[in-house]
Amino acid sequence: MEDREIYAALTEIIRDVLMRDEIVLTPKMSAKDVEGWDSFKMIEIIMMVESQFSIKVGSRQLDRLETVGELVDLIRVGTAKHSQSV
Repeated sequence: MEDREIYAALTEIIRDVLMRDEIVLTPKMSAKDVEGWDSFKMIEIIMMVESQFSIKVGSRQLDRLETVGELVDLIRVGTAKHSQSV
């Protein structure tokens, strides 16, 4: 899966969870940059990411995430592993 596809799907997820259609994701963006993006919303986002991309995000992985770019990397790696195991 290409980054642009991941960003498109992730943008939709984050806009839905935060109920903010104006959000434009960038690789360096973090939860601190977006009003309302707290730890509870992050859990919602991760649950939707896991469902949308058919991946599992471990708690250690989640703890290390700091930026949207890191989440995109995690999704890319996860979807590549998933497609190889299918």
